[in-house]
Amino acid sequence: MKTITLYKNDIHKGSLILVNKFFPIVRSEDDILMRAIDDDNQDIYLESTTAAVLSHMFITLNCQENIVPISGYRSFKKQQSIYEKSLRDNGREFTEKYVALPNHSEHQTGLAVDLALKRDNIDFICPDFPYQGICNDFRNKAPLYGFIERYQKGKEEITGIGHEPWHFRYVGYPHSLIMNKYNLVLEEYIDLIRLYPYKRKHYLTYLYNQAVEIFYVDTSYKSIELPEDAIHQISGNNVDGFIVTLWR
Repeated sequence: MKTITLYKNDIHKGSLILVNKFFPIVRSEDDILMRAIDDDNQDIYLESTTAAVLSHMFITLNCQENIVPISGYRSFKKQQSIYEKSLRDNGREFTEKYVALPNHSEHQTGLAVDLALKRDNIDFICPDFPYQGICNDFRNKAPLYGFIERYQKGKEEITGIGHEPWHFRYVGYPHSLIMNKYNLVLEEYIDLIRLYPYKRKHYLTYLYNQAVEIFYVDTSYKSIELPEDAIHQISGNNVDGFIVTLWR
């Protein structure tokens, strides 16, 4: 067995952090390693792994000519400016439905991207990303690459955000596949994994004949023991602990 040390502040880091109206961003903007999505989108930045996976997905699906990223990482000041402008232009009801408060926006994590069907006129608050054609092909393939459609129709009361077909969030693989399979939003997925704590039964799934274990560790643990031969990933949930993924 190998011992993995856990640091309480790290619950605010990782691809599975929950950012919504109840749980704000805690980590510093300087802690996020950024890169441009690709050569065609040098002005739109994402967290480095998220950007690399999205760029690879564009190439694999050959959709660069039809789908364009319109918003990636936003600073606190940028999110504040967008929120205040929407209040002026669209009113409070619309803004609270589609624009998150500063420090409560996934865009500040670098893990979220808004996409649009490429056309001459694009609405940058509510872009067109239909459930047909190349956009739906992208949506259906997204979980294979670690992305989910974050704000689904029918989940508004859980997420606190209106239905946004254009907003995709990187949560990583295999979490994206599990969430897609059971139609779970991130809030529901974090609740699900809490049912599988470190010292008890773990969530077990098989993906392409490989066993994957997922479990929750609360912040009372300073370290955990993991199998020596297992590959692991650890992400904070930005709420109360960590989500550990083991590949056997």
